[in-house]
Amino acid sequence: MEITPYAPPNDPLEILHEDHEIVVVNKPSGLLSVPGRGEHLSDCLLSRVQAVFPQALLVHRLDRDTSGVMIFGLTPHAQRNLSMQFEKRTTKKSYVARVHGRIEEKTGTIDLPLIVDWPNRPRQMVCHETGKEAVTLWRVLKASDAETRVRLTPKTGRSHQLRVHMLSLGHVILGDPLYATGEAAEHPRLMLHSEELRVNHPESGKGMSFRAKAPF
Repeated sequence: MEITPYAPPNDPLEILHEDHEIVVVNKPSGLLSVPGRGEHLSDCLLSRVQAVFPQALLVHRLDRDTSGVMIFGLTPHAQRNLSMQFEKRTTKKSYVARVHGRIEEKTGTIDLPLIVDWPNRPRQMVCHETGKEAVTLWRVLKASDAETRVRLTPKTGRSHQLRVHMLSLGHVILGDPLYATGEAAEHPRLMLHSEELRVNHPESGKGMSFRAKAPF
């Protein structure tokens, strides 16, 4: 299901960090992390990174419309090590989002299990019977009557987790092509950005933090 025609941005590759084991980049909104089905969906961040670092290997993904920090392994060992960190949830991810309406509380936790909404895929939905555990911490950074800026910290990595969790809170992320309607949908992009990623370096084990400021 393609929501809008795929017209990826031509932004030059923004490298945040590189060494002999890893490369970290700032993914633009509108670019797939990995190729989709069909030649017209072949342009993606992975292929662009591999044009510069042919040995680059995928570790994790961001949604097409989400921007921000993504890390790639440059050796099979680095890929395995980083993938395990994501799987064991030892990585720390921090996102910034602009959502519709004012959130009155200052902080909160959303603990709602998620599953794919098959008739409407790729949409996801909350399902207490068959959904997989999904937990998001949120904190208000700034609020007006029209919108709220929040920091989102996912404790799990489900597909569309932050988007569906904010929708379930009654505050859809602005510009979301799948979940926003009306004036909330009338934004040039999905207002969701992966601002910080913390991992342990696959060789030294040293904790490292990579940041890319939200462009909105």
